[in-house]
Amino acid sequence: MPHTLSSRRTTRRLAADAGLLVVAAAFVLPLAWVVLSSLDPHAGLRVKTPDGLTLTNFDAILTPEITFTPLLNSLLLCGGATLLTVVCAALAAYPLSRFRSRFNRPFLLTILFATSLPITAIMVPVYALFVQVDLIDTMQGTIFFFAASQLPFAIWLMKNFMDGVPKELEEAAWTDGASPLQSLLRIVLPLMGPGVAVVTVFSFVMMWGNFFVPFMLLLTPDQMPASVSINDFFGNRGMVAYGQLAAFSIIYSTPVILLYVLISRRLGGGFALGGAVKG
Repeated sequence: MPHTLSSRRTTRRLAADAGLLVVAAAFVLPLAWVVLSSLDPHAGLRVKTPDGLTLTNFDAILTPEITFTPLLNSLLLCGGATLLTVVCAALAAYPLSRFRSRFNRPFLLTILFATSLPITAIMVPVYALFVQVDLIDTMQGTIFFFAASQLPFAIWLMKNFMDGVPKELEEAAWTDGASPLQSLLRIVLPLMGPGVAVVTVFSFVMMWGNFFVPFMLLLTPDQMPASVSINDFFGNRGMVAYGQLAAFSIIYSTPVILLYVLISRRLGGGFALGGAVKG
C-alpha cells in the first residue's frame, strides 16, 4: 500500500510538471520567436536559429516615421492618461474609503459593473460625442477617454489599498490642524506607495497596448501611437516584414519593461506601518 501511494504521488507530480512545461513553452516560444526573428534577415513564422545574426531589421525601423514619432506619441498619450487616472482615482477613492454612506456600496457596484463594459460597445456614441465637442483627432481628447476608461478599476484598486492605512494616523494629523487633502497627500498616499505603483503600472500597461481607441479617435498619421503604427508592418496580399515586426516589438515593449523595473522595489514593498499605531 505505501508503495502504491508513493507511485501515485510520483505520477501526479510528473503530470503536474509536464503540464507546467507545456504552459511555460506556450509563453517562451513566442518570446523566442520575437528575439530570434529580430536578428534574422530571412525571418518567417517558424521559430528557428537565424541564418546569420544581423541588425539590419533594427536599422530599417529606427527612423522618426516608423519608430521614434509613434513611440513619443504613445508616451504622451499613456503617460498623460496614467497621471490623470492615478490623480482622479486617489481623489475618488479617499472619500469611499474614509467616509461611510449608504451610497458607498451602490457606487462601488456601479464601478465594478463599468469595468465589465466592452470598449467596443461604447465607441460609437463616444465618437459621435467627440465630433460634437471638437475632441476628435486630438491628443487631449484621447487622453481623457483613456483615463475615463481606466478609472473604474483604478478607483476600485486604490480604495482597497487605501483601506489598509489606519485612520488613526490621519486623526492625529487632523488634531495638528491638517486638512483632509493634506492628510491624503502627506499621510495616506506615501504609506500606500505600493498600491499607487500597482495602479500606475496596470493603467499604463492597459493603455500602452490599446489599439482600438487611438485607431478610432485619432485620424492624423503623425499623431498615431506605436500600438497603431505597428499595423503598418502587415502589407498587402498577406506580405509581412517579420524581421522588422519582431525588432519593432522589442523596442515597443521596452518602455513597459523599464517602468516595471523602475518601480519594482515599490511593488515588492509592503505598507510601512509597523509601530505606527499602538493598541
